[in-house]
Amino acid sequence: MTELFPELRYADWRPTRETVHRFLQIVGKVRLAASPRRNHWWNVPLHLTGRGLTTRPMSVDGVRAFAIDLDLLDHRLDLSTADGGRWSFPLAGRSVAAFHADLTAGLAALGLPVVIADPRPFDLPDAARPFAADTEHATYDPEAVTRYWRILGQVNLLLEEFAGRYSGKTSPVHHFWHTFDIALTRFSDRVVEHGADTDPVTREAYSREVVSFGFWFGDPVTPEPAFYSYTAPEPAGITDAPLVPPAARWQEQNGAHLAVLTYADARAAADPRGAVLDFYESAYRAGASRAGWPIDDLSCHRGATDPVLVALPAGETQAEHDRILRAEHDLAVASDWFPTAGGGAAR
Repeated sequence: MTELFPELRYADWRPTRETVHRFLQIVGKVRLAASPRRNHWWNVPLHLTGRGLTTRPMSVDGVRAFAIDLDLLDHRLDLSTADGGRWSFPLAGRSVAAFHADLTAGLAALGLPVVIADPRPFDLPDAARPFAADTEHATYDPEAVTRYWRILGQVNLLLEEFAGRYSGKTSPVHHFWHTFDIALTRFSDRVVEHGADTDPVTREAYSREVVSFGFWFGDPVTPEPAFYSYTAPEPAGITDAPLVPPAARWQEQNGAHLAVLTYADARAAADPRGAVLDFYESAYRAGASRAGWPIDDLSCHRGATDPVLVALPAGETQAEHDRILRAEHDLAVASDWFPTAGGGAAR
């Protein structure tokens, strides 16, 4: 049986993490160069598959689709085109320079003229060194990578469940290759007024008020994996709000505050899943309530927004009602029923 939240010590896999981080940055920069722009840069991050990570389909010319998939169980990169082209190579035993060379060769062999604007690491200690010259980072422990992937998948499911509690605008659950974290963001409809000196990337990412939630795998500054949340712009008094479980805390970072629940504390909880979901909920209410969001209006019970479905009938307990909603969902799935755009139903 797969363990929920297997042990993960930053120091144990740091060399592999640093190599994989740079692999993801190379793939992510291809995605950045070959994807149509979306609001808040949602086109840029990577997404999870059943076996690893994907860029999703992208294109150089808007016609010929291609994708890059990282299989983190068989430990291979697969570059494929919609017309049947394929280029694949193993991930283990490669330096960052070799990974960059192999992927560049594959793009050329399949006739994909992708141009990466800046082929160097972003916001890493070796940011001045091109990927093509990095022979230093070459550690790849398949067992550690598979563990990282399984944790990613478990956190992804938690964030998907948490996303279902909100009826407002929500980002996809996505894996940021630049910061090596997985995140979900809730948005209000209020525009944020930025100063003239704010860079265009930040302006678009935070053009609306947000509360963001995620998980990071640790870095040299904070060498401990943790679940986190932050509100931007940060409202006054947010750190006065209590967080749950009791092990969660507020942490100052770059002049702002993060709500933090360490991975170790989540693992130690009697109900780790429940502890993380409760943590996210408490952090959301801390920020959203102080920012004046209409929390009740934006709430969404078990993915349902219809008043009849959400309402609790007289004499029915919440647990009974939840079971009914789940049974309706299972029935829809079993019968291949789904709503059509016109408002009816199709099979």
